[in-house]
Amino acid sequence: MRRSLYDLAALIARIVLGAIFVVHGWQKLNTGGLDGTAAMFGSAGVPMPRISAGFAMAVELGGGILLILGLLTPLVGLLLAADMLGAFIFVHSRNGLLIAEGGFELVGALGSAALLLAAGGAGRISLDHLLFGRRRERRRGRENAPAYVPPIQDESPSRIPPTAVQQRPPASEDVAPSHPPTPEDATQPQPSIEPEGTRPKPPDAGTPPL
Repeated sequence: MRRSLYDLAALIARIVLGAIFVVHGWQKLNTGGLDGTAAMFGSAGVPMPRISAGFAMAVELGGGILLILGLLTPLVGLLLAADMLGAFIFVHSRNGLLIAEGGFELVGALGSAALLLAAGGAGRISLDHLLFGRRRERRRGRENAPAYVPPIQDESPSRIPPTAVQQRPPASEDVAPSHPPTPEDATQPQPSIEPEGTRPKPPDAGTPPL
């Protein structure tokens, strides 16, 4: 809620403040131009009057438009605040506060508002947020994301490692001979195995021999 209020307040402040700066910059450009504005700055004691006049005209006119659009607001706010600081130091500081007496009432308010926008930003209703704010929020979300923690494996002592499982040896009759047969084994007589049913029966004890 507080951020939404700031977005709305920043939008209103940017439009009003930018319109004031655009009007002042256009007035300098339209009435006296660069030469007339430089002559006015020189009579007021501003150093390097021609450079200062060109800086003031460009910053007030172009910066006011950028301020309304909400584009490059931190940089534009600092430039406008520096412009008003120069007007305060070289022109209005010696005349007191009230604008009717040539004081710094207007330049102080304009410079403070520009500095506030430079520090707080243009808000979400601006080109700054459309072009740079979403990317910044995504980067901030990645930085604040919790780090990945791999799962901890079960190291309980009851777990038997695979190497401890021994295979049961095969039956003895299935075990192949450890050495190949020799010629001596082939010449030895092998016991004959008669099939069951053909073996002769032993003589009965009660029957006399023939």
